[in-house]
Amino acid sequence: MKRIGVEDVALAVPPGAREHLLDTASAIMRDGDIVDISLSELSLRSGLNSALVKYYFGNKAGLLKALLDRDWQAIVRSVDALVAKGDMDPEAKLRRHISKVIDTFYAVPYLNRLTMRMVRESDDAEARRIADCYLSPIYRAYEDLIGEGVRAGVFRSVDPQLFYFTVTGAVDRFFSTRLVMKYCFDQDTLTEELRDRYREHTIDIIMAGILAR
Repeated sequence: MKRIGVEDVALAVPPGAREHLLDTASAIMRDGDIVDISLSELSLRSGLNSALVKYYFGNKAGLLKALLDRDWQAIVRSVDALVAKGDMDPEAKLRRHISKVIDTFYAVPYLNRLTMRMVRESDDAEARRIADCYLSPIYRAYEDLIGEGVRAGVFRSVDPQLFYFTVTGAVDRFFSTRLVMKYCFDQDTLTEELRDRYREHTIDIIMAGILAR
């Protein structure tokens, strides 16, 4: 039997195959509450030959790197646009940002865990790239947002680094605890209604801790 190689697959690549592989990998991790995939499941659920992973990404690690880049780039662009808005007061900006973080983790609950896995498993150069491209911009945005609020007399002076861990930890913990929800609260599905309740709850608690008044 002739073995199908990457060159053979490349001759009949369906339109949008690369993005479809990323979407399917994201769905597998989201549905399974995991930060890994099997190429056989990826092929089955996407309907695409797993050789396309090598064709587009080199290997599975390359696929996960591309997924991480795709998800993070959208977040960084959103945060940069929010910081640059001159027609919104600091409190409204921070409330909108926290709301967006919760919506993002609802859509891609694996994001922080995948980031930490990729940092641990990468060489120093790649780990530094991830930090410089995606983690540091969020921290710098907190410096800007909090600093703007302090200067306006709206926020207390708080450590932006610790604030980063507060927000990320609160959101990541909630959206990565499906088993806790299942065995403690008899609910293993994170519904939109539950997301909305948690959004309101989290924003109220975090803002109460930073508002000067």
